[in-house]
Amino acid sequence: MDSTIVLILLQDGVVNGAIYGLLALALVLVFVVTRVIFIPQGEFVAFGALTLAFLVNGKVPGTVNLLLIVGILTFVVEFAVALRSHNWASVPKTLLWAVALPLALYFIAPFIVSPTTPLWVNVIFAMILVVPLGPMIYRLVYQPVAEASVLVLLIIAVAVHFAMTGLALVFFGPEGWRTPPFVTGDVHLGVVSWSAQTFFVLGTCAVLIVALWLFFGKTLYGRALRATAVNRRGARLVGISTNMSGSLTFTLAAAIGALSGMLIAPVTTIYYDTGFIIGLKGFVAAIVGGMVSYPLAAVGALFVGIIESFSSFWASAYKEVFVFTLIIPVLMWRSFSAHHVDEEE
Repeated sequence: MDSTIVLILLQDGVVNGAIYGLLALALVLVFVVTRVIFIPQGEFVAFGALTLAFLVNGKVPGTVNLLLIVGILTFVVEFAVALRSHNWASVPKTLLWAVALPLALYFIAPFIVSPTTPLWVNVIFAMILVVPLGPMIYRLVYQPVAEASVLVLLIIAVAVHFAMTGLALVFFGPEGWRTPPFVTGDVHLGVVSWSAQTFFVLGTCAVLIVALWLFFGKTLYGRALRATAVNRRGARLVGISTNMSGSLTFTLAAAIGALSGMLIAPVTTIYYDTGFIIGLKGFVAAIVGGMVSYPLAAVGALFVGIIESFSSFWASAYKEVFVFTLIIPVLMWRSFSAHHVDEEE
C-alpha cells in the first residue's frame, strides 16, 4: 500500500465518517431528550434517498401515500384522546400538519415529478415528504409511553424499525436506486484527485452542525430541548412541554436522517433496508460518545469511517465485523469508568 492509496482510503473514510457523524448526532439528540435509543434512525436515511431517487427519475415516490396514511392515523389518535379528555386545543393544529399538509403534498406531487425538475427542487420536496414522518411516529408510538423505562422504549424502537423496513419494501419496492451527484468535477490536491461531491458532502455536514449549534445555543426551542435533556421533571415544572420537546427532537432526527441519505445516494446504491446498517454504524459512533457527548460521537464517527475504509481494502468481506467489534472495547471501557446512576437522576 503506497501513500496514494492511503490518501484515497482516507478520503472515503472521512466522507463516510461525516455521514455517520450526522447520524450519531441525531441518535444522541433523541436519546438525551426522550431516552429513546432510536434504532429506526437509519430508515430515514433510506426514505430520504429513495424518495429523492424516485423524484429524480420522474416517478411519484411511495412517501406521498405513506405520509398521508400515517398522517390520518395520527389525527385519529389525537382526536380520540381529545374526545376522552374533552380538551380540543390540539386538534386543529394536528388536523393542519398531519392531514392538510400530506393531502396538499399528495395533489402537488404530480406537478413536481418530472425528469426536468431541478435537483434542488426535488431535494426540498423530498425533505418535506419525509421529515413530517418523524413527529408522526413520535405521536403514534412514543408519546403514549414517554415515561416508560429505557428498556421498554428500546424494545419499541426495534418494533418500529421492522415496521418501517416493511413499509419501505411496500412503498419503494426491492430495487436499488442511485441519484445524480449534487456537484460534478474533481479537485486536485497533491497526488490525489478529490471529487467535488466529497467537498459538497463535507461542507453540508459542517453547515448543518453549525446550524444545530446555533439552534441549541441561541433559540428558545433549542434551550427547551437542552433543559429537557438535563432534567425532564424539572423541565415540566418550569412549563416546558416534554411532548413538544419529543416531537421537535424526532423532527430534527428525521431531517438529519433524510439529508444524510440524500448525500450518500450518489455514491451508494440504496435499497429499502440499506439504512439499517448505515444507522448501526452511526450508533457505534454514538456509543463512543456514551450517547451523551456530541464531540466524542463525531470523533467516533470519523474513526468508524476510516476503519471501514481501510478494512474494506484489506479484507472487504470482514469490514462490518471490524466496525461493529469496536463496540466491545468501548463498552468495556465505559463499564469500568462509569458509576451507576438511577434513570430518574
